[in-house]
Amino acid sequence: MGQVTARKRGKTWEYGFEGAKIAGKRNRITKGGFRTKAEALEAGNKALVQYNSAGQSFSPSEISVADYLDYWMDNYCKMNLKYNTQLGYLNIIENHLKPKFGQYRLCAISAAPIQEYVNHLKTQGYAKSTVSGIISTLSGAFNYAVEPMHYLQYNPCNNIRYPKFRDTKTEARYIISPEDFQRIIARFDSRSQYYLPLMIGYYTGLRISEAFALTWDDIDLDNRTLSVNKITLKRNYGVDVRTVLQNKGKKEEKSAWYFGTPKTAGSERTIKFGDALYHALKYAKKTQLENRLHYGEYYTDIYLKPEKDEKGDEIFRLIETERSIPCALNRANMICVRENGQYVSTDSFKYCARVIHYDLKIAFNYHSLRHTHATTLIENGADIKDVQERLGHDNIQTTMQTYVHNTDTMSSRSVDIFEQAVSQKLVNQ
Repeated sequence: MGQVTARKRGKTWEYGFEGAKIAGKRNRITKGGFRTKAEALEAGNKALVQYNSAGQSFSPSEISVADYLDYWMDNYCKMNLKYNTQLGYLNIIENHLKPKFGQYRLCAISAAPIQEYVNHLKTQGYAKSTVSGIISTLSGAFNYAVEPMHYLQYNPCNNIRYPKFRDTKTEARYIISPEDFQRIIARFDSRSQYYLPLMIGYYTGLRISEAFALTWDDIDLDNRTLSVNKITLKRNYGVDVRTVLQNKGKKEEKSAWYFGTPKTAGSERTIKFGDALYHALKYAKKTQLENRLHYGEYYTDIYLKPEKDEKGDEIFRLIETERSIPCALNRANMICVRENGQYVSTDSFKYCARVIHYDLKIAFNYHSLRHTHATTLIENGADIKDVQERLGHDNIQTTMQTYVHNTDTMSSRSVDIFEQAVSQKLVNQ
């Protein structure tokens, strides 16, 4: 089983070697079609190494960090991470990790060069969150090399010490006052394609990708509930995820909108809504039916085309076509559409956000609707567990730390509670 031989078969050469016996019978591995004996032997030796490594095409002791990171992307990231997370990791790998560590053997990497790199990034002015993201990606790849792959005995990132960073400003979290929201929907009223997404975000706290994925099948007007069971995301189809990074800044002809799975298991939920959103949804449904009649055969229908993603899981691409064109696919009765039925995406909502920010002079992004919804509920005494479920958080700490902000109302209430408690004690004495 240890020697590769070559023999001529007609005009070409064939290599062969003995494999492990199967059911006590000889198992010879062969492949032909090579022009010369040397080519056959070279290919045979590579095949033997791969055979002795249970199918692996490389030796763990010889593989470079660059090749290992590609292996990790293909065998772990693609199979376990969401599409946009893959893009984020790939960006870090190609722009930071490969240029710095890619040329070295995987087994030769120690904590020292990684620590030096962390210090270098800090002196170059990178924010702590950026440095942490780069090293976390490298650490995740090395963890996989330790377990389950056994390519490394330990993760050299485990003992890295981050230098002290200056405190940086956290991402702005805007809370929209009722008066400002009225100004917003006065600018984008019920005739606007942005009215319904604004109302949904403000009155339910949905994430932008959840709001723009809603279909009329998700809405129960009788019970005044909506179900969150999918998101929309923009991704390339029919190409490796690396192609997206290579084509960054170029026209992506294969880019399309898809239905994807929610952020976490807890993100799938059913939410109750009140009168304001009920009337907005009821009016929108009536208007869409009228528009279908008005545009007739020129109205745009949206269909779901089933495809396979890089994990082999089924995903659905949104396909737009005029009503007059027959289509055997299932139709998606999208809520967020233009007058003629075309899909209104999260990309097109950027125009609305710019108008609010620059024309109305209101600090705004779509996530501020979510912040406002959560904060308004908490400062008015809503049960924190119910707020967690409305927002679709797996962990209640996320709700408390990320979306519940210390507003003036909360501060005043704390003062009132303390003074009332002290006064009550004095009265009781």
